[in-house]
Amino acid sequence: MRVSVCMASFNGAAHVQEQLRSILCSPLVDEVIVSDDGSTDGTVQIIKDIGDDRVMLVDGPRAGLIRNFEHALTKASGDVIFLSDQDDVWLPGKVERVLPLLMDADLVITDCRVVDGALRELHPSFFRLNHSAPGVLRNFIKNGYLGCCMAMQKWVVQVGVPFPPGVPMHDWWLGLVAEWNGTAYFHNEPLSLYRRHGQNASSTTERSQFSLYRRLMWRSQLAYSLVLGPGSRKRVSQVRKNAA
Repeated sequence: MRVSVCMASFNGAAHVQEQLRSILCSPLVDEVIVSDDGSTDGTVQIIKDIGDDRVMLVDGPRAGLIRNFEHALTKASGDVIFLSDQDDVWLPGKVERVLPLLMDADLVITDCRVVDGALRELHPSFFRLNHSAPGVLRNFIKNGYLGCCMAMQKWVVQVGVPFPPGVPMHDWWLGLVAEWNGTAYFHNEPLSLYRRHGQNASSTTERSQFSLYRRLMWRSQLAYSLVLGPGSRKRVSQVRKNAA
């Protein structure tokens, strides 16, 4: 089983080396694809200096976080794909613990410890902090699919990419694709340190700053894409059949 890790980077010089080294500790990782979206702070050179042939640095589309992750996913060759943020730290054994879970699930979301910029613990469990749990309707209403803690079967990426127009966040879309058409498993063991330092690209635990209209439009787009668009069960059935 070939394992890919996809990371979107942008001005992450402060932490990207630590994160990459924590990922590369696992001998089961075959490739780490880093799509850099035009960093100007030394991130690119830090990635090049890692000195591990498994790291593949590619130029991002310069179109923001969501499209940068999409670009990284298009380069993945693995049978299973992990997502990674540039500023977290994977705990030892994460890949080894998740791979057996993917034998029975199409997507696995693992818990994590929430920490500050210096890795001081702020909360022992993101799941408890965010009230994360499985369920399509539950996660359609409030996204509990934390991208940096997600790993998935290849078919989820084949169906989910390219992302439909108007998708509010990559992890929300991929999580719904997997759970609408298969199985998603929330694993309660914290397997990474999730940095919250005021400069994160996502704000999963914070109250939404967007208007009610915008939030309704997001959900309308997600629903359409799942029922009639690229995430429809008819299309997913064909993709999974071709992949078998």
